[in-house]
Amino acid sequence: MTVPTPSRGTSDLRARMQPRGVMRPAVIEKARNPRGALLRLARYLGRFKLGLLLVFALVLGYTLLGLVGPYLMGVAIDRFISPRQAAGLAGLAAWMLACYVLNNLFQALASWIMADISQRALKRLRTDLFQHLQTLALNFFDRNPAGELMSRLTNDIDAINQAVSQNVTSLVASVLSMVGIVVAMFILDRWLALASVIVLPIMFGFAEFVARYTRKGFRRLQKDLGALNAVMEESISGAKVIKAFRRSEAVVAEFRQRNEEVYHAGIYANTYALLLMPLTSVLGNFFVIVLAGLGGWLALQGLVSVGIIATFINYAQNFINPLRQLANLYNAIQAALAGAERVFEILDTPPEVEDAAEARPLESVRGEVHFEHVDFGYQPGTPVICDMSLEARTGHILALVGPTGAGKTTLMNLLTRFYEADAGRITIDAQDIRDVKKADLRRHMGLVLQDTFLFSDTVMENIRYGRLDASDDEVIQAARMADADHFIRQLPEGYQTLLSERASNLSQGQRQLLSIARAILANPAILVLDEATSSVDTRTEARIQKALLRLMEGRTSFVIAHRLSTIRDADHVLVIDNGQVVEEGTHQQ
Repeated sequence: MTVPTPSRGTSDLRARMQPRGVMRPAVIEKARNPRGALLRLARYLGRFKLGLLLVFALVLGYTLLGLVGPYLMGVAIDRFISPRQAAGLAGLAAWMLACYVLNNLFQALASWIMADISQRALKRLRTDLFQHLQTLALNFFDRNPAGELMSRLTNDIDAINQAVSQNVTSLVASVLSMVGIVVAMFILDRWLALASVIVLPIMFGFAEFVARYTRKGFRRLQKDLGALNAVMEESISGAKVIKAFRRSEAVVAEFRQRNEEVYHAGIYANTYALLLMPLTSVLGNFFVIVLAGLGGWLALQGLVSVGIIATFINYAQNFINPLRQLANLYNAIQAALAGAERVFEILDTPPEVEDAAEARPLESVRGEVHFEHVDFGYQPGTPVICDMSLEARTGHILALVGPTGAGKTTLMNLLTRFYEADAGRITIDAQDIRDVKKADLRRHMGLVLQDTFLFSDTVMENIRYGRLDASDDEVIQAARMADADHFIRQLPEGYQTLLSERASNLSQGQRQLLSIARAILANPAILVLDEATSSVDTRTEARIQKALLRLMEGRTSFVIAHRLSTIRDADHVLVIDNGQVVEEGTHQQ
């Protein structure tokens, strides 16, 4: 079910549909709080403390084993190779082999456990995001294109997934390895260790410099990907309109421009991210040169052994490897932080106004509706409804007519509490609708809209959407009352026919009859018909009109229409213009 959104000015739409000749520079948006995003992601992972502790133990284990290997090599050089003593060398080699085998085994096990934990955490994050989207007010969806929201549910979550599931263990292992190497160096020889410490701040300084700009780049990249997705989603959904108005070239131009922005954002982000690899290689080679030079001089002075120098050089190379891994991880980590911020932006959006603490249930409804001096505007300072007062009696049909943009649909949006009135009040059976639970209010209301929305499911399930606990027989009975049973049985698989996206394999009239059957099944006390027959031919309208009369029988009904034939059976007619009632009377009057 879709709800009409407030009309917007056409200037934005016209500007968007025009091909651009000049490329506008995209704004680089700095990551506002990457540390906060990281902490919030950590809370999702923190639900699995036991598994994380096991992963940490495994990572610590294979990191220590990785440090033992080079040490044993130095021992082998000093004790067996330099003195040319073969006895004991085979046993030491066996210990080295065991260290490296266990190292790889622990790595594989830690990666498997972490992948399972990360997928569970991301499943929860994805569910939280989707559930929160269902709680947001309609004006949020007015402001955010569907493609942009889809990008956050898919691209941004996928960016987090790649970083968390594949790289968390590598990140922890790299940090532990570097810390362990520094500690081991100081234990073995303080002078060589001090020489190493001089090089380390330079490495980390370069890494921090590059990371700062990489974060900006990946946030911009995720944002531009969202805009590109929005263009693709609109072009696919509006394919008929695009072809009818010969706008294919303009849409392609729009896509090219957005694609160009993604290209430049990707170049910016990845250029800085890829700088780390050559920088760490240069600094790593410099690290080895310093150790080899200083170690050689100390060896000539008899202050250190050749085995210790070999161990230090091995450690230096092993220190560069995790630093290189961190460089490779920056792409994924920064993209994940940018994606996480965009996901948490939605999660931080306040939900739709909840029921008041003292909200009462709405058990039964007679259907007497009053609007009492109601004011409303979609934007502050731009009123759409002005001091509106009207009455709909129980079981009567109230027709609302007037020019486009007069405020007819807005009145129904207020009655269903899709939007809240700025002033005045609306009552049902003398109860202010703000004092009752929204779920109860909407349970007693049925909507049949001009733009019928049907899901990619069977005909049976689309009708059952009106009342999920309805039996198959009740669904079929509702279809008969809506005069839809005949055409449904002619479909390839009858009620089990699977509808395509937006039910494009049905005619407009058939889709409308299904929506009427859905409303009949819901059995509402109050019915809203918003231009329910405006997009069908006169013959189909007559058929739908019969079904609507059956549906409206005994119910309080609001009928929004432009055709006078549609409101022939109305008990009372209101003419709305500029958010006010300018005339009222019967159809004959």
